[in-house]
Amino acid sequence: MNRPLTLVLLLATLAALGLRLSNLDRRPMHNDEAVNAIKFGKLWEQGTYRYDPNEHHGPTLYYASLALARLTDAPDFDHISESRLRLVAVVFGVGLILLLPLLGDAVGRQGTGWAAILMAVSPALIFYSKYFIHEMLLVFFTSLALAAGWRYWRTRKVGWALLAGAGVGLMAGTKETFIMALGAAALALWLNHTWNRLLDASGLPIRAPRLNFWHMAAAVAVSLTVAVILFSSFFSNANGLTDAVKTYEPWIKRAGGETPHVHPWYFYLQRLLFFHAGPGPVWTEGLIFVLGIIGAAAGFRRRLLGRANASFIRFIAFYTFLLTAFYSLLAYKTPWCLVGFWQAMVLLAGTGAAVLIRRFRQPIGRSSLTTLLVVGAIHLAWQSWQQSTAYAADQRNPYVYAQTSPDLLKLVARVESLSEVETQGRPMTIKVMAPDDDYWPLPWYLRRFKEVGWWDKVPENPYAPVMIASAKLEAKLDEKKTHLMVRYFVLRPQVFLELYVEKQLWQDWLATHPPKLDE
Repeated sequence: MNRPLTLVLLLATLAALGLRLSNLDRRPMHNDEAVNAIKFGKLWEQGTYRYDPNEHHGPTLYYASLALARLTDAPDFDHISESRLRLVAVVFGVGLILLLPLLGDAVGRQGTGWAAILMAVSPALIFYSKYFIHEMLLVFFTSLALAAGWRYWRTRKVGWALLAGAGVGLMAGTKETFIMALGAAALALWLNHTWNRLLDASGLPIRAPRLNFWHMAAAVAVSLTVAVILFSSFFSNANGLTDAVKTYEPWIKRAGGETPHVHPWYFYLQRLLFFHAGPGPVWTEGLIFVLGIIGAAAGFRRRLLGRANASFIRFIAFYTFLLTAFYSLLAYKTPWCLVGFWQAMVLLAGTGAAVLIRRFRQPIGRSSLTTLLVVGAIHLAWQSWQQSTAYAADQRNPYVYAQTSPDLLKLVARVESLSEVETQGRPMTIKVMAPDDDYWPLPWYLRRFKEVGWWDKVPENPYAPVMIASAKLEAKLDEKKTHLMVRYFVLRPQVFLELYVEKQLWQDWLATHPPKLDE
């Protein structure tokens, strides 16, 4: 790896860190993040984890979080912050750039440099690198498997085959949708092989040494071993192995439409290419898309690729378009799923940027185009910054989805303030009532309270010093005049919570907390 490329990769990594580490706690915890946090808390505090085939995806997020928590001497679970949890996704998001040198002879030095820059500033990749969910880990392990597979293809060294197998095993242990990436890669390999055979027939031979059967068998064995270790919770849960197979029954139903997350086929592309809601800004990563198309076309035309490998570019093109189609055609859609195919598109975009620059033979033309591309990258970085600050939890942000409202933090602050008045040396009792567990992420925010009850309906005896009820229940817990409904709070769009407080407690609280104009 030459010095200019090393410098670009270093600068891209620093930029990626800066954009991903900034404002990590700006956005309230999404309900999915909170569920993952509570599951991690059980592993961190009690040392136990059991894979759930119906919900919550695979084990790698929790074990990776555990490893990072131990390495960084994390506090007890009650004092772990959102930022510390989200740091796991940051590490794997930045890790995508650190994998790029393995593909230096696949996309070329210039293509690698531009891919690193675009990967560092892509709003989608940055936004979900700040989410305590499985997606960024899945993308990293997928990239690891592809990069190690490429290195094996080039060298035929068994170590790379074993690393690729480990990557696939980690993919399986991360999220059930790994089979879509695996299927796209397998089909892309076949399509690319077919294309190469057509090139053979046209007088442009592309041949590779035969694969070693024992190397492949060893890679599969490593993949299965990694998956078995993870799903069995390091050999403490034998049922985890059968659950890893059973999980596809509920997930296939969701993929077919048995879910509230049903959206049209263009759902992902709309968010990536042109999104404008209300008076907010226009969001677009069209630069990456256009450069990706140019890179893919160059792979098929075998022109202006420099030292990039045309066969690999074609493979990534097939893989990207297939994976995009798979996700787009499924009825079930959540926006973070797009990062899998978008990261591959960034690889193509890096190649496309290098191809465009090579079209200009005069230095002034190359300098001008390079400047335009840098300006485009700065615009992407600006969008990323906006999405981390003013629009971190705003529905006008294309990547915000079923997001917890900042108003919920006011509810949490109010409950904590009430507890300071009520406790008198004893824990305050809180009762939370909402249908379909529609109170998340409150279990995360109320984790320090040890006397909290959770119900999906109004229980027979609902009364406590503090009660939080979904507006859907029409609880009317103030009818007995022993409690007051003091305020509505927004949980997420169109979901409201009512805060009820014991009358005497509320009067005591008001004595030390005079109401403000906005309350």
